[in-house]
Parts: sequence; C-alpha cells; structure tokens
Amino acid sequence: MNAAPTAERLSLLVGLLVLMLATVPRYLAGGYENRLSLITIALAVVAAVAFMNWRMLDKSERIRLPRLGKRLVASLVAGLALMGLWHVLFTAWISWELLIAHGATLGLLLHALWIWWRPVSPQD
Repeated sequence: MNAAPTAERLSLLVGLLVLMLATVPRYLAGGYENRLSLITIALAVVAAVAFMNWRMLDKSERIRLPRLGKRLVASLVAGLALMGLWHVLFTAWISWELLIAHGATLGLLLHALWIWWRPVSPQD
C-alpha cells in the first residue's frame, strides 16, 4: 500500500474543504447549529490533514499542483452550472445556499472522476 501523499490526494482534500465550506451558508440559513458545529470541526480536521499532506509532498508532486488546481476549479464551475441547469429544468426554485452545496458536490465528484479517468502526468 502506497501511503505517500500525492498531488491528486491533496487536490481532492482541497475540493473536500471547498465542499464543506459551501455547505456552511445552508446550515446558517436553516438554523442548524449542531450541524454547523460538526462541519466546523470536520473543516479543521481536513484542513490539518491537507496541510500535513502538502508538507510531505515531493517537489515533483508539487509541480503538478497548479494543473490539478485548475482542473478542480473547472470541475467546480461545471458542477455549479450543471446543477443550476438541472434545477432550472426539473425542480422548483431552490435557495442559492442549496444550489452552491449541490454544485460543489457535483463538482468534486467530477474532479475525482476526471483524476481517475485521466491522471495528470508531470510532463502535461
């Protein structure tokens, strides 16, 4: 089992942080204080793990991070656009809080699938 941190793992951790941050407005608007407390604790833990993974990355892995970051941003934007289109076509109006939470979820899923389907090589 390869336990060494990779750029892909770090980009997925950053995407998970973005996803958890995207759910915060939804919990604030809904008055879910308990869930907000739990997501805040989870955010701190995932941020600490991401920081430690970043610190342990080799230089060759760090070189790949900007390309993976661009992929993550593209995936998040695509997820938000696709969720917006889905909700416009098939559901009644939802709140913007729910739209960004759903869009970030789909975006992270797209990013994970994109990494699995076509990994970034150092020469890309």
